[in-house]
Amino acid sequence: MAGKSQKTAGYESAMAELEQIVADMETGKLSLEDSLAAYKRGAELLSLCRGRLEDAQQQVSVLENGVLKNFSGGGEAGN
Repeated sequence: MAGKSQKTAGYESAMAELEQIVADMETGKLSLEDSLAAYKRGAELLSLCRGRLEDAQQQVSVLENGVLKNFSGGGEAGN
């Protein structure tokens, strides 16, 4: 189960960092170089978050079909 909480924490911290990057970029006070670095980091975070959401959607889909299966390898789920 520790793997699941780490994934959740990873998603939440990535979203928080992404929100901060967006806020920093919206101020217009970043240099071009800093803006490019922030954009690159934001793209990486967005990709990470999308991957986590896709994993979660896949797990929900499996649960909706009445099958409980662990995709993360972080622990065994059961009834």
